[in-house]
Amino acid sequence: MGFLKILLIFIFCSFPWPSTQSDFETYIIHVESPENQISTQSLLMDLESYYLSFLPKSTTTISSSGNEEPARMIYSYHNVMKGFAARLTTSQVKEMETKPGFVSAQKQRILSLQTTHTPSFLGLQQSMGLWKDSNYGKGVIIGVLDTGIVPDHPSFSDVGMPPPPAKWKGVCESNFTSKCNNKLIGARSYEHGNDSPIDKNGHGTHTAGTAAGAFVKDANVFGNANGTAVGIAPLAHIAVYKVCNSDGQCSDSAILAAMDAAIDDGVDILSISLGGSTKPFHEDGIALASYSATERGIFVSAAAGNSGPSLRTVANEAPWILTVGASTHDRKLKATVKLGNKEEFEGESAYHPKTSNSTFFALYDAGKNESDQFDAPFCRPGSLTDPAIKGKIVVCLRSGSLLRVDQGQSVKDAGGVGMILINEQQDGVTKSAEAHVLPALDVSNADGKKILAYMNSTSNPVASITFRGTVIGDKNTPIVASFSSRGPNVASPGILKPDLIGPGVNVLAAWPTPVDNNKNTKSTFNVISGTSMSCPHLSGIAALLKSAHPDWSPAAIKSAMMTTTDTLNLAKNPILDERLIPADIFAIGAGHINPLRASDPGLIYDTPFDDYVPYLCGLNYTNREVGKLLQRKVNCSELKSIPEEQLNYPSFSIRLGSTPQTYTRTVTNIGDARSSYKVEVVSPKGVSVKVKPSKLNFTMLNQKLTYQVTFSKTTNSSKDGDVEGFLKWNSNRHSVRSPIAVRLSAE
Repeated sequence: MGFLKILLIFIFCSFPWPSTQSDFETYIIHVESPENQISTQSLLMDLESYYLSFLPKSTTTISSSGNEEPARMIYSYHNVMKGFAARLTTSQVKEMETKPGFVSAQKQRILSLQTTHTPSFLGLQQSMGLWKDSNYGKGVIIGVLDTGIVPDHPSFSDVGMPPPPAKWKGVCESNFTSKCNNKLIGARSYEHGNDSPIDKNGHGTHTAGTAAGAFVKDANVFGNANGTAVGIAPLAHIAVYKVCNSDGQCSDSAILAAMDAAIDDGVDILSISLGGSTKPFHEDGIALASYSATERGIFVSAAAGNSGPSLRTVANEAPWILTVGASTHDRKLKATVKLGNKEEFEGESAYHPKTSNSTFFALYDAGKNESDQFDAPFCRPGSLTDPAIKGKIVVCLRSGSLLRVDQGQSVKDAGGVGMILINEQQDGVTKSAEAHVLPALDVSNADGKKILAYMNSTSNPVASITFRGTVIGDKNTPIVASFSSRGPNVASPGILKPDLIGPGVNVLAAWPTPVDNNKNTKSTFNVISGTSMSCPHLSGIAALLKSAHPDWSPAAIKSAMMTTTDTLNLAKNPILDERLIPADIFAIGAGHINPLRASDPGLIYDTPFDDYVPYLCGLNYTNREVGKLLQRKVNCSELKSIPEEQLNYPSFSIRLGSTPQTYTRTVTNIGDARSSYKVEVVSPKGVSVKVKPSKLNFTMLNQKLTYQVTFSKTTNSSKDGDVEGFLKWNSNRHSVRSPIAVRLSAE
């Protein structure tokens, strides 16, 4: 068979390396398919190993600046081409050209700007689509309630930023008076005993950068995920409200004070990446303050919580809040562990060594050899005391009460040279790529058990850890993160929560300090995970929609997001959860955000704010409890309360017994003036769903039409359990989908 020539068609994620004085440059290396060059036996070798075989044996070269720098692979490509990107000198490229299977090498070039990497994953591209239509969120103010901010970070540069709108009344307090600019236009602290908005935790800097950070070239962690970092709404303004201390503790009193000020200041969006356990809305500080904010036209986006995958754990579940769950995106920071028996397991890590090293080291089981069997298996700080750890790779169990980096630091302090961190069983395939202090990686619980079994099978267990760098193109994405809190909604079961999901796993964004101990690094970034990361993605998208459609209400923005989501992954299969089975409705809500479609939804469910009063009365709150939210006296007996399921919400969540139930919804036409929509229904198992009328004919913009949905059990319906389906209104240009969750009961 002749050589298969691989031509460059598209480089998915490729950006210039930081401009230092060095002989090294990043090259795109094209190679032949491995089956053309290696024996059948060697086909067992994975692509990364094949690619690594092309790298020069001389792994370190002295650059013109006098510093040592290794030749190393930065990215490996699986789908768009056969080849990889590597940092090389011209002499190393010449050496590579002599190897069988080499096709070509070319210096990388800039093709497109992407946050590393979520805006591109969400379909946001420069000078086109929603970024262009919304002018990158220009004129919109995002208020971020969090741990503060580091104002000098380049993500908060105001180059190219217009002044804040005339309506802005906020201030920069304390030592921030000279730090604010046209990007960072407000900074207040509500941390008790500390009037400085400076972020000493990192969380707030990260979330602010995710929502509306400026374009920053050469953003990376240990060289991983290298690219141009940018927030979702890069021309939106940021106002920071510090409500949490450096330990991440946030008081209700501080949150209420901050939101109170934010309303007066004139924010358009509130991004709240924090929350607690479920409470009735009248006892929930965030729900209370968000009600008032929404009444003033402010859109509120909040994290669903990190208590998944257990059911009934979702937080911030009021219907006037957009509740955001977390999912993966299609970039991995890949690392592998290879055992002495040649078994190999894939994990993730943001750590990357300065030189490539696949040396085998002895393995040490902290849960078997240490005397402290309570703390040592989890490698808690101070628990590893065995001198035998020195020079070994330590296997540790994951503990949710510990930071992964702290577990690695414990191993390093005890003399270990590496760490394999075995996730909890409930984590499934969700893995964290942390900026570890030593060579370390996260592996799944299933793979961890195989590693432990190998260790028990031999008297001299050994392993090597190899860092593969950034790999893009996972067709299973998005996958629901294991930690993402799940419904049903405890505070209001008739409202489906979470509303939707967005990127929240291994997200790179601004960070106060270098995580790779490089004190000379000016633009510092970190990779972290949580619904705290997915929330600012949606806050940024809300800013884009607000900029593109300034007349849309908070309910309209939410409806546009929810009814245009994706329910299929990149492989066009149903979105999966951490167990790699189809995710249920209480994990994904309406689905995964699709910003481009959200900007042109066709129809919206625009909940009139006055409808929340009969809704709250329908929750059987007392007059005083409802009055706490309304900030006025109310007498529910004089009002016509409605069942919570009757609220004009873009989804359905009902409890169905033997008696049929009928609810109405009203949609507003914001698509084509003259348009016709036909209903499509996929009924939940054992449930009959009848929609009247089955066709909606619009003759003008902003016209409202009402339809009726009747739910009833079928003869083959089970007595109890949760089932799901959807109804969808389709025109020749739009598709408006509402998920349906039904809890069947014998009553």
